[in-house]
Amino acid sequence: MSYATVTTHGAVSVVMLNRPERLNAISGELLEDFHRVLDRVNQDASTHAIVIMGEGRAFCAGDDLKEFDKQSESDASIRQHIERIQRITRDLMFNDKPVIGAIHGFAVGGGFEWLLNCDLVVAADDLVCFFPEMEWGQFVTGGVTHLLPQAVGYQRAMEMWLLGERHSATQLHSLGVVNRVVPRERLLETALGLAQRVVDRSRLSVSRLKRLVNRELSSTLAHSLDLETDATIDAFKSPDAAQRVRTFAKRKST
Repeated sequence: MSYATVTTHGAVSVVMLNRPERLNAISGELLEDFHRVLDRVNQDASTHAIVIMGEGRAFCAGDDLKEFDKQSESDASIRQHIERIQRITRDLMFNDKPVIGAIHGFAVGGGFEWLLNCDLVVAADDLVCFFPEMEWGQFVTGGVTHLLPQAVGYQRAMEMWLLGERHSATQLHSLGVVNRVVPRERLLETALGLAQRVVDRSRLSVSRLKRLVNRELSSTLAHSLDLETDATIDAFKSPDAAQRVRTFAKRKST
């Protein structure tokens, strides 16, 4: 079974997270499958745009807390897990193909971060996003320490991280984080429509636009990814953080 699948709609590839029984929560296997599929479509000359979405009731509910002990059993396993997460951001952003997020349900933690890595975002009207990392004693990833303040401003970004409050699709649209808000049943249709409009543009111009923007971002964003990796590794090793994660995971399972 693959935790990420791909279907083609002309020149658009739709990449689907496929772990619906866990709300597409982030596991090592999901990260490997997501990277493998993104790498494939990034290298596919017939793919001119990519849509990412999640199967089932959510886009991605963030890190799978049931895997925390496995992920944190050694320094090597911690680093491997965090670097796999950061690799997805590089897959989404450091390429020349526009990525449209079709995001519904919960997009939490890493799922919210992947939303922020997209070039365009269509949100379903049931979308709920938040950052739980500070409450869990963890740290944000996905380059959002650089991306989010640029999108919403310094104080609002700090508020979103420190307080971890939930944000609706409408709120995120007002903040400029998502481009469209549509009923859930129209999510894929709308995302494919936007993707097709992008495909109809000059491929040379679109690819160069993304490469140019990423060139401006690349050194700062790459540095942010490295700093986030170090901070997240330290958080995984913290006894206080580990206890917070285990307590929260236990509370969710009861």
